[in-house]
Amino acid sequence: MKRIFITGISTDVGKTIAAAIITESLNADYWKPVQAGDLTNTDSHKVAELISNEKTRIHKSSYELKTPMSPHAAAEIDNLTIDTNQIIEPQTTNHLVIEGAGGLLVPLNEKDTILDIIKANYLVIVVSRHYLGSINHSLLTIESLKQKGFNVAVIFSGNEHPSTEDIIIRKTGVKVIGRIEEETNFDKPLIKQYAAKFYPILQTL
Repeated sequence: MKRIFITGISTDVGKTIAAAIITESLNADYWKPVQAGDLTNTDSHKVAELISNEKTRIHKSSYELKTPMSPHAAAEIDNLTIDTNQIIEPQTTNHLVIEGAGGLLVPLNEKDTILDIIKANYLVIVVSRHYLGSINHSLLTIESLKQKGFNVAVIFSGNEHPSTEDIIIRKTGVKVIGRIEEETNFDKPLIKQYAAKFYPILQTL
């Protein structure tokens, strides 16, 4: 069974939409290890509202923090210290989609970052979105993962920007799963369309 970790080159680049699409495409389970923000409308809630299949199970986050900040800071406000030993992958015989928080080097505590909870057997999908500085952020993210031996693929999010995307692909050599367009609204039918579109390449990874 596949274990797929979704990360982004920054915050607000489309990780949760990508996670919902891949979850739907594979009828996979979904898990957000560390959630920080509105606990009545978490990324887990959003994914649950966007998928159509009946097989997916949404697993409880290891840490649910109340403040929409970097996890280490949100945990401090909640008088907690995040212990990566307590971030335990849920047991499932299904595929599992795991969504990170922010980018790779977002701190969880004084020592560990999101990168430290990505296991060696995970396929890592990087969500890249064009903005000033996104080439640098994309290359740094992908090269950091490749140096550690991870199998890496990319999803582009937002309007096409060939000069940005071409150089990212040429310099990294990673597979491109596809593009999530700049849609006015994401709902179940649209997620299902993207899921079907991405399914063939996901089977090859």
